[in-house]
Amino acid sequence: MLAAYTCTVTGPAVIDVHNKADFIEDRCSYTLLSDSWISVVQILASFRERRRTDVSFVDSVTLRLESPNVDILLKQDGRVLVDNVALVLNSSIQEVHGVQLSKDQTGVTAKVTLSGRSAAVFFDGDTAQIHMEGPAESSLVGLCGNSSSFSSAKLSEDSSSSCESVYTEPADGTIDCPMMTERCNLLMEAPFSSCNTIVDPAPYITACNATLCKYPAVDGLGCQFLWAYARACSLSNVALESWWSEAQCSRPEAVCQNQVCSDHEFCGEFGGNTGCLCRAVFASSYRESNTLGDPVVCTQNSASVSLVGCLLRDKYIDYPVLHLNNETCRGEMDQESGMVTFSFNSSNTCGAVITANDSQVTYKNAIVAQNSSSEGITRQDQFYIDFSCIHVHPEMKTVAFRIKDSSVVQHITSGEWSYNVTMKSYTDADRTHVVDSNTDVMLNQKIWVELETEGLDADLIAVVTDSCWATDQESSNSTPRYDLIQNGCANAADQTVMVEGNGEGTSNYFSFSMFQFIGSSGDVYLHCKLNLCIKEGNSCVPDCSGGAKRRRRSVRPKHERGASALVSMAWIN
Repeated sequence: MLAAYTCTVTGPAVIDVHNKADFIEDRCSYTLLSDSWISVVQILASFRERRRTDVSFVDSVTLRLESPNVDILLKQDGRVLVDNVALVLNSSIQEVHGVQLSKDQTGVTAKVTLSGRSAAVFFDGDTAQIHMEGPAESSLVGLCGNSSSFSSAKLSEDSSSSCESVYTEPADGTIDCPMMTERCNLLMEAPFSSCNTIVDPAPYITACNATLCKYPAVDGLGCQFLWAYARACSLSNVALESWWSEAQCSRPEAVCQNQVCSDHEFCGEFGGNTGCLCRAVFASSYRESNTLGDPVVCTQNSASVSLVGCLLRDKYIDYPVLHLNNETCRGEMDQESGMVTFSFNSSNTCGAVITANDSQVTYKNAIVAQNSSSEGITRQDQFYIDFSCIHVHPEMKTVAFRIKDSSVVQHITSGEWSYNVTMKSYTDADRTHVVDSNTDVMLNQKIWVELETEGLDADLIAVVTDSCWATDQESSNSTPRYDLIQNGCANAADQTVMVEGNGEGTSNYFSFSMFQFIGSSGDVYLHCKLNLCIKEGNSCVPDCSGGAKRRRRSVRPKHERGASALVSMAWIN
């Protein structure tokens, strides 16, 4: 008698073939599956931390073949390594030592078939799912057979290493656990409910709740457990078509494919982009000592210092803008280690001051950011590291902005209209994390600003954000002035600005990367002018498809009632 089983490993959770969920708390490697079905291969998984030291994620999956003695490694970045040699894969099946391998935009699949019995492993960098078909009497050994069998499933080569250390961290006060629980419970609602009698959602909800109430919903984690359940349904021949749009998730795509990171990094999201970020255990010593890299190394006639690339990314700093006193001397990134090294020697001092006495030679230089812009603004921190042999702890001078008010509410009375306008800012595209007076906002960090009205008839009126601009003084008429939105459209000269929903309803929002005015006190005042547009017989949405002349006449309401509303928000350095 043949039977089918599915085992899901997502985040720190293992949901075994008996629909029981348990959690990995360390950063070790475990056997997921080893049994009489597929005795020629073991399926293993390694777990590593990401943003927090106390939560581990499945980081890679290994198919360990017995004959020949070969490891096939599936990595987060979508690479497949056979004994550390990378393969080039696509959607066509490529057979390697009896294992059928293929890759598409959703992830990598590896399938082993022997005498009518099979095991297919899918891995997208965040979730591993093993689907097995074979005799029902087979015993399954490993976490997929019993998700609580940690001690017996742990690989012996890891048992004496530091992987077993268990860390604790203070709870993340920004996490709204009830809201996360509500999201996890989507698995019991349509369209997922059509699969509930086939695939039990309970262990997936348990895994989702336990993770999202402890770890922030970043890097796609808010959709990861929904995807894992949907794939499990698909493996049981229940298709949930286009559910992701209703759940506000992106389409199926392994976003970290081809994003190769060093061993102490993982692929995640920052500033609206995807890239390599520091693993928490690795970064903890640097963060505790408030450093960005290793101590300065001096030889008889030279000096060098290495900064950690992912720590720079944490500060929204692009390493190519950094240089020594001489601007031609830039840092070099080691792609394997992720370290950025700045160095000079006696033949090319890079603007260093070199002094000597009877006992030592001292080389003094500095790593600084190139701060030049034709617009008179910068999105990089005022970066300065004293670079010398006697300074072993490089420190960075950062600019952190705090918002003066969590939200600005303006009551407008003009003609027959009486309504409120609220301006709020957020640190995420879903506009769930409000920026308040305690939030540090770094230069070049992506910010979303929502403009919402109350008291207007949405069937009759649309709100058009005509313009938004920044000044370094409280007055909206002061100079210098930097435009973000002009004539209802994003400033074409600033590629970080995006405007959404403008003229479609009684609210809209835009996003931009945080900046400061060069040579000013550091404060930034954001001002927005809103117009009301009568929707009947009239298009209120600005036409931003053409050039400057077309944009200037992009919004021509049939008629307006009332004057423009001006709303301002202050960011304080």
